[in-house]
Amino acid sequence: MSLRYQRLLIISVSLLMIIGAVFLILYNTRENISYFYTPSEVDFSKININQKMRLGGYVEVDSFTKLSSSSFKFKITDEKASILVTFNGILPDLFREGQGAVIEGFFSNDDVFEATNVFAKHDENYMPSSVKSKLENSGYWNKKY
Repeated sequence: MSLRYQRLLIISVSLLMIIGAVFLILYNTRENISYFYTPSEVDFSKININQKMRLGGYVEVDSFTKLSSSSFKFKITDEKASILVTFNGILPDLFREGQGAVIEGFFSNDDVFEATNVFAKHDENYMPSSVKSKLENSGYWNKKY
């Protein structure tokens, strides 16, 4: 074998291995990528009952109801539409009315979303209250936050 042929063979095999690795990565991550729908994007005619999905939006103000110590009812809204959500479990610390949230679960009927997981969202300006109070006391706190 000539040196030119060996180099071409090594480059070809390396290129095939890279293409194969990229294909395997893309194939395996297609099921792990999860998007969320806003309440106005939900098309009830295309959703199957008990189909797992995610909803994202804001917890509607004055919609939160505590049914028991670990059972809650609230509405998720994007200011165009809102969806009633029920949840049995422990809510995240950042969860509150007017705050962003991503809800994972399924529709048990046409208008009630049964949540299995609740993820509270915060903006990039979030800061723990203990750190904020220390900054305020030291005079370094920027009042625009």
